[in-house]
Amino acid sequence: MNRRVVITGLGVCAPNGVGLTDFTNALLEGKSGLRYQPNLEQLGFGCQVAGEPFVADKTIDNYFTPLERRGLNATGIVYGVIAGLDAWIDAGLDKNNTDEPSWDRGIIFGTGILGVDKFREAIHLIDDGNVRRLGSTSVIQTMASGISAYLGGILGCGNQVTTNSAACTTGTEGIIMAYERIRQGKADIMLTGSCSDSGPYVWGGFDAMRILPRGYNDNPTEASRPMSATAAGFVPGSGAGALVLESLESAQKRGANIYAEVLGGENNSGGQMGEGSMTAPNSMAVQRCIRNAIANSGIEAADIDVINGHLTATTKDALEIENWTKALSRKQDDFPYINSFKGSVGHCLAAAGSIECVATVLQFKEQVVFKNVNCDEINPEISKLISEANIPRQTIKYAPKVIAKASFGFGDVNACIIFKKY
Repeated sequence: MNRRVVITGLGVCAPNGVGLTDFTNALLEGKSGLRYQPNLEQLGFGCQVAGEPFVADKTIDNYFTPLERRGLNATGIVYGVIAGLDAWIDAGLDKNNTDEPSWDRGIIFGTGILGVDKFREAIHLIDDGNVRRLGSTSVIQTMASGISAYLGGILGCGNQVTTNSAACTTGTEGIIMAYERIRQGKADIMLTGSCSDSGPYVWGGFDAMRILPRGYNDNPTEASRPMSATAAGFVPGSGAGALVLESLESAQKRGANIYAEVLGGENNSGGQMGEGSMTAPNSMAVQRCIRNAIANSGIEAADIDVINGHLTATTKDALEIENWTKALSRKQDDFPYINSFKGSVGHCLAAAGSIECVATVLQFKEQVVFKNVNCDEINPEISKLISEANIPRQTIKYAPKVIAKASFGFGDVNACIIFKKY
C-alpha cells in the first residue's frame, strides 16, 4: 500500500510555552523560554542557563490521577503525557473506554534518557538499605519505554506501542517511522513525538564537554544564537512535542482538521566514518539523507520554500548550511527561507525534533515563517553561502507550500522529513 498521510493533531510542552496556544504566541512574538537556573550555579556549572517548561501542579492534575501522581518523579513523562494527550484531543480523538484495544491506533514516542531523578532517588534508597520504599512505579518511570507505556495505557491503543531513541534525531525519526507504518497500511492513526527530562543530571555531561555558552548567565534569553556570528554553543533544554498522524482516508471519514501532509522522509547514519564521529556529522550522509527524503517524497529540491534546520548555535552551523546548499544544489538568493527555533527553546535534546516539527507545521496554519531569535549578525561563513534575506530576523507573512525539517544527532545519525501544505 502507499496511502497518503496527514497531520491532524498537535501538542507541545516547551520551555517557551505549554499548550499549543501559548507556544504559537511565543513563536509569533519571538519569546524566549531560556532562563537562569540557580541550581546550576550552586552545582558549579559553567553554563547556568537552560530551557525548562513551566508546568504548574494544577496543570499536572489535569493529566494524571492522584494515584498516577503518587511518587511521580520523571519530568520527561510529565511533559510527554501533556503533549501527547493534547495532540490526541486536538485531533478530535477520544480515549478508548471499551474493553477492547483500538487495533488501528498506535504510538511511537521517543526519548533519550528517562527518569533520571527517579534513578537518583532509587540509588539512595537502595544504598541505604530501603529498597522496599522504592514504590511500585519506579520501574515504569525509569524504563525508556515508560512514556509510550503511559500514553498507550491512557489511550487504550492496540497497534504498535513503542519508544525509539536516536539522540537529538529521536523526534524526527519517530515521525518518519509513524508515517511509514500508516503509509504501508499497518495502522490508521499513530501518536508520535518525543520527550526529554530536565535537570543537571541530564545537562551536566554537555557542560563538561564545554560545548555550552558560559558568557550569558546574566543575560539568559540571548544565550542561544543559531547562525549568528556570536554563537557560543548550544543551550540545553527539555520538554516534549507530539503529533497525530493519520491516513488521509481516515481523516476525511472523521471530518478531521488537517494541518499538513507528510510527503516522506529519510533516516540514515554516517557510520562515524570520514569526517563523521560520535559528535560530528559525516557530510556525505547528511547530504544523502536530505536528497533521499526529497526523492522519497516525490518532489524536486526546487519545490522546497522553507527549511527548519537542526542548527544548534555551534561552529557546525555553517557546515550544516553548506550541506543544505550541496544537497539542494541551491545557494545565495535561490536558497529557501531557513530558520532554527533553538534561539527561543534551546536544544531540547531527544525532544528537539518533535518540538521543532510542531513549530514547523504551525507555519502552515499561521501562514508565516517564524523569526530566527538572536541572529542579528549572521555568521560570515554562512553569508558566503546563502542570502541573508533568506534568514528571517523578524517573523514574516508567507504561505509555505513545502517545508523540509531535519535533525542530526550524536552517533552520526540523521533524519529529514518533508511536509506539504494540504
